[in-house]
Order: sequence, then C-alpha cells, then structure tokens
Amino acid sequence: MAEARDLARSFLTEVQSVHGLPVSGRAMAMVQLVVSELVTNARKYAPGPCLLTLEIEGGAVRASVWDSSTTLPAVLPADPGRVGQHGLEIVMAVCQSFSVHREPVGKRITADVVLADDPDGDVAGHQLL
Repeated sequence: MAEARDLARSFLTEVQSVHGLPVSGRAMAMVQLVVSELVTNARKYAPGPCLLTLEIEGGAVRASVWDSSTTLPAVLPADPGRVGQHGLEIVMAVCQSFSVHREPVGKRITADVVLADDPDGDVAGHQLL
C-alpha cells in the first residue's frame, strides 16, 4: 500500500512540475488515500495480481484499480458503530465520481479526484498570489 501511495505522490508531483497542472494539497492527500483504499481492497479480497492506473482526465486524476476477482465490492450503509470496512464509504465521500465495472476477467474500480479544489489557492503547498 505504501508503494501505491508513493506512486500516486510521484505521479501528481510530475503532473504539477512537468505539465504545469495545479494540484492542491488536499487533492494530493485525497488521491493517496483513495489509491491506498482501493489497492488495499484489491490485495485483501482478490486472488492474484492487481493493477493500478493513474491518469489525468478533465481536471481530475482518475485512479483505476483492476483485480482478478469477479465479486463486486459491497458498499455497506453508513454505521458509525461499525469497526472497519469503511474504505469504500470514504472513497465515495471524497471523490468526484466512483464506478465499478466488470471486465472480461475480474473488475475495475475507478475514482476521480479533482486536482485543484482548494478555495485558498493552495497548489501542493504553494500559495498563489
């Protein structure tokens, strides 16, 4: 999971430095959280490998995780008394969009996080003037 978070951070740093796209500090943290949750679920519930894809689409980063399991994730109703199993609730709460698609083998879960969503203009730790 740490490797997936590091990959997301490196990807977004490159998006900002090489391509000049704004990435808010909040977006940086949320993408790492989303990637961590999705990869954790794939590793925990699916046999075999998983594949993480990150891409920029319409001012958002799209995190997509494929795994070999055909079982679709169960999004449980909110329950503050439940211990654990809140990962998909969290992902759905912080993302612009969330989808699950069956693939010829396995499934793909995709979540989009807006890149520049900080009202104070914070772009990955840099104050805009």
